Amino acid sequence: MMLFAQGFVPVLLRAGTVIAIAAVALPLAACSDEGKLVLHSSTGEHSFNVEIVDTPETRAEGLMFRQELADDAGMLFDFKEERQVSFWMRNTFIPLDMIFVGADGVVKTIHVNARPQDPTSIPSQVPVQFVLEIPGGRSVEIGLQPGDTMEHPLVGATPKN
Repeated sequence: MMLFAQGFVPVLLRAGTVIAIAAVALPLAACSDEGKLVLHSSTGEHSFNVEIVDTPETRAEGLMFRQELADDAGMLFDFKEERQVSFWMRNTFIPLDMIFVGADGVVKTIHVNARPQDPTSIPSQVPVQFVLEIPGGRSVEIGLQPGDTMEHPLVGATPKN
């Protein structure tokens, strides 16, 4: 009977550890989905790892002062509702494509290769909820056009108050 108890207790402890790890890891995995985004164009599906910026403070900084951005990386600006927005490249050291996207995930307009350090305003031209910044020229490489779509958990999500 003692052998049974010695073998059974460690199994229970291991099971408890596995359950505890799963309880922590599963919510983190669900959160990490917000870091993934897919653009659908005529050339296929193109995945990006994105940072979400959805507060006035994080939107103001954006990709300023960054020295590089991987081909599959980007920053997704969420304005929580559709409205006309405008960007500039002051203190931004890398060229960027700005993809202006409606609340429904449809690409409305694209500004290709915004020039580093340029203070000229880059308007959305139409109301949008999202702006995706990716490396300059990348939207052309993947064949992205207005009318194509962006897939992300925030698209169509109910805003948090």
